Amino acid sequence: QVQVAESGGGSVQAGGSLRLSCVVSGDTYRRHCMGWFRQVPGKEREGVAAIYTNGGTTFYADSVKGRFTISQDAARNAVYLQMNNLKPEDAAMYFCAADRKRVLLRLRGDEYHDWGQGTQVTVSS
Repeated sequence: QVQVAESGGGSVQAGGSLRLSCVVSGDTYRRHCMGWFRQVPGKEREGVAAIYTNGGTTFYADSVKGRFTISQDAARNAVYLQMNNLKPEDAAMYFCAADRKRVLLRLRGDEYHDWGQGTQVTVSS
């Protein structure tokens, strides 16, 4: 059974940093696209960042460009999200997503098959 496990959430003050981690386990298939999404209660899920694991091409939402960095350890089916200069509006539940194919709409959640349970990020002003 596939498991997607996120970690690294927490509470920080505005301007602070957090690093989220995600590992996909349970089968031997390589995930060719992995991404991070976030959601606040009452709002739609938002794609934050994604990466093609074969080649390392990255994609970001405009709202996080220059502040967030997605990286990977393809051999471990792992992806990371370094979040710097956090703002109160970044507070959300962050979810890791993965798919065996190179999804075309990288920041669209319904393109991904495997999902984690989420890790909470709180940013105080």
